[in-house]
Amino acid sequence: MGTLSRMIGFGSLIGLPALILLAMFCEGCGPPGTTNATPQPFNIVGEAPSCCQEANQETSQQVSPAANPQGTQEVAQTPSVEGSLKPKEGGRIMKMKLTSPAFEPGQPIPKQYTGEGADVSPPLEWSNVPEGTQEFALICDDPDAPTAEPWVHWVIYKIPADVTKLPEGIAKTPKLSVPPGALQGKNSWPSGQTIGYRGPMPPPGHGRHRYYFRLYALDKKLDLEPGLTKKQLLEAMKGHILGEGELMGTYERR
Repeated sequence: MGTLSRMIGFGSLIGLPALILLAMFCEGCGPPGTTNATPQPFNIVGEAPSCCQEANQETSQQVSPAANPQGTQEVAQTPSVEGSLKPKEGGRIMKMKLTSPAFEPGQPIPKQYTGEGADVSPPLEWSNVPEGTQEFALICDDPDAPTAEPWVHWVIYKIPADVTKLPEGIAKTPKLSVPPGALQGKNSWPSGQTIGYRGPMPPPGHGRHRYYFRLYALDKKLDLEPGLTKKQLLEAMKGHILGEGELMGTYERR
């Protein structure tokens, strides 16, 4: 009745012929099912009459749930590679403790473990290993690098389940004898030493960079070749993560 009253009042100003045309016009923009006419798409130049605005609002409220049968709004998300890692179905990822005798969490990494020093891998130790762990993998990267993806410094995997530490200066070879049977993958350097650990070497004056060492406990021995990229290793570990530990150190070149 409110819409009809406004139309009648509007008609008194514009005349009966225009009122009839307005009624015919609004009939096509109402919500489906309100008339026998089939709604037709149209474009309105300027402000639409209030009856059309009300009808279009009602239509959008009715159509939106139909577009999504669950009645919930779907939001497109693009998770990161790390965010897509999940434990075994029905399981939970246990938090492990990852430390280094060379530096405290959140503190600067000593120069000897960087590109400005001897560039050897730092010693690492871990505890609180989940029951059922078959092997470990470790990735170190720098999310503050001026690149599209975090700069990868170390990819090492197939670390035996009975190993709880890595000594300083792991050999920079695809296959390792220490730890026995472990393999190493590619870092982000395009040339030179592309396998094994390469330490922090941020651009001078770029500020403090963070270096994340992440250890993963896996529920099975993965059948993998040496020389994997970080992305390939993360893909292979999906659904097999039992535990995860993290250690962050920093470095800055002035």
